[in-house]
Amino acid sequence: MPKILIVYASQTGNTERMARAVAEGVGQIEGALAVLKRAGEATLEDLLSADGLAVGTPENFGYMAGAVKDFFDRTFYPSQDKVFRKPYGIFISAGNDGTGALAAVERIALGYKFKRVFEPVISRGALKEDILEKCRELGGVLAGGCEAGIF
Repeated sequence: MPKILIVYASQTGNTERMARAVAEGVGQIEGALAVLKRAGEATLEDLLSADGLAVGTPENFGYMAGAVKDFFDRTFYPSQDKVFRKPYGIFISAGNDGTGALAAVERIALGYKFKRVFEPVISRGALKEDILEKCRELGGVLAGGCEAGIF
């Protein structure tokens, strides 16, 4: 049974809606478990016990949310050599273009040696149903790939 950790930060509710859509996608895979955690509440154990990871952040001043950065800060060194090639995906709620937040998360993911398995989902401006559908697809791909042993 694959367990997918969905770590997110949200102030306006948009990133949380995207996170819930990712969880819905995970739930479409029989036996898969979505663990939905606000970044400030997510722990090292959550990360280590997950088969896959989805990271959601708003774009704040062209960067990821501070709470998401804090999650990475708290888990980076203790997880070294324990998360090699863990599959992950990114979703971003952006007022601008989201590229700054994306670059920051991807750079950190390289340090963890995560393996990106889905194109980043970026909502620019108002959150639309097609973006939520891409988030569901992200969750399904993560869970389905873990279930099938592809990742």
